[in-house]
Amino acid sequence: MRRIVIVGAGQAGLQLGVGLLDAGYQVTVVSSRSAERIRDGRVMSGQCMFGSALARERSLGLGFWDRECPAVEGIAVRVADGGGGTAVDWAARFDLPAQAVDQRLKMSAWMAEFERRGGRVEHAEAEVDDLEDYAADADLVVVAAGKAEIAKLFPRDDSRSAHDAPQRALALTYVRGLRELPDFPAVSFNVIPGVGEYFVFPGLTTNGPCDIMVFEGVPGGPMDCWDDVRGPAEHLARSKWVLDTFVPWEAARAGDVSLTDDNGILAGRLAPTVRHPVGVLPSGAPVLGMADVVVLNDPITGQGSNNAGKCAASYLRSIVEHGDRPFDAEFMREAFEVYWDYARFVTDWTNALLDPSPHMLELIGAAGGNKRIARRFVNGFDDPRDFHLWFMDADAAAGYLGGR
Repeated sequence: MRRIVIVGAGQAGLQLGVGLLDAGYQVTVVSSRSAERIRDGRVMSGQCMFGSALARERSLGLGFWDRECPAVEGIAVRVADGGGGTAVDWAARFDLPAQAVDQRLKMSAWMAEFERRGGRVEHAEAEVDDLEDYAADADLVVVAAGKAEIAKLFPRDDSRSAHDAPQRALALTYVRGLRELPDFPAVSFNVIPGVGEYFVFPGLTTNGPCDIMVFEGVPGGPMDCWDDVRGPAEHLARSKWVLDTFVPWEAARAGDVSLTDDNGILAGRLAPTVRHPVGVLPSGAPVLGMADVVVLNDPITGQGSNNAGKCAASYLRSIVEHGDRPFDAEFMREAFEVYWDYARFVTDWTNALLDPSPHMLELIGAAGGNKRIARRFVNGFDDPRDFHLWFMDADAAAGYLGGR
């Protein structure tokens, strides 16, 4: 039986681990935290999983929250006009509903399920020396998480990385008490030109249904306002200030909100980066990078957890199809390139929305009066490859708007 070690117990690592167990592999997942510490810890993301990513989970028997988790049925798009109102205001439904399960709840349950199916969990803060031990003992080591020293094993790919600094100041606030949208439960996606973005959507956290607020402030701008916040109460107050100041229509929904728990907050920033997928240990042994370790996008398009799940599914196919052959560096590069055939479209589109071109803004505005455009735009979040056929290129956009 072939032995595989996966460093990281997040969306990508655990989904891949369960899939490999079901395919007959011996699998160890290395996690820096126990299931209990994950569940009782701070929120990790503002994940909203779209239909095709959820289908991949369900195919492995991991869709545990379909009855409990509120469905996210579409996206409501608003662009602020700078005077307290909106220049764009429309909504459209997904073809397949989305779902947002707090990763504290999800990963702790998946870790227990991984062990129930016969997987081994090792609790350790993996260092490079530990990777050497894993590589000496296993047929394949996959790195889905890691500290700075491990990240350095995977050099930045300058040819595929558009940015070398954070493009947004980020914050998350998990709340209850938010008033529902009038038409259907949706991601409320708000763009404040020159300032940033705010989006919020229903989800499920460790103590029941909630709403997940995501703030994206342009660095140096007025929504880059989280560094001096101290404690949960200040974080919630700052969240309300942002809504009052920049999206008053959202503030009207949030007058009675409270935090789901003191750990339901997060703030920070990240630099969108694509890295080379093969890390070479001091011994010369190769290890394979996965998901955010090698393709890290800004959260503006909500693709992080979706990319992680799709990377897990792609790597699972590559590993199983490789059979009994060695998992050498050539295999690792090829497995990544198969995934990159999808992920490059996500990366290009996400980078584009950080600084949209005039034709993109025209299309988003036109969707307010054209249900076909609106439906195509919101469903592109499930499969961003479609954007490259009509949204990314100015000539293609003009043709689409012209009905060609």
